[in-house]
Amino acid sequence: MSIPLVQSTGRRKGAVARVRLRSGEGSVTCNKRSFEEYFGAPSLRQHAIEPLRLTNLLTNYDVDVTLNGGGVSGQAGALRLGLARAIVELDPELRAQLKKAGLLTRDAREKESKKYGLKKARKAPQYSKR
Repeated sequence: MSIPLVQSTGRRKGAVARVRLRSGEGSVTCNKRSFEEYFGAPSLRQHAIEPLRLTNLLTNYDVDVTLNGGGVSGQAGALRLGLARAIVELDPELRAQLKKAGLLTRDAREKESKKYGLKKARKAPQYSKR
């Protein structure tokens, strides 16, 4: 396997994606599995590789991703941010295009922590009058 041209990180919720771009013909590998196998839903696949589609670089680079933490949706979001950051590192002129599409913004929404006396973050036990 060739040396990566660029490495970047993307995060979303509890998920972390370490993205490596290599020159190639457009194959995407997630945790040593094929992209289609890893992300079963077409909508998640579409969401994850949006930066490559937007910049017309789908067939220019091979993408190798290490994903851990979070769920499938969070991992797709992390991959999306990691790809966008990697593309900007390779070609800074594409930054404006990706920024306008909102692909360089880290989604800061996290799970709210559980409070004592409650069942979840805001769900209280059922109130009983008697």
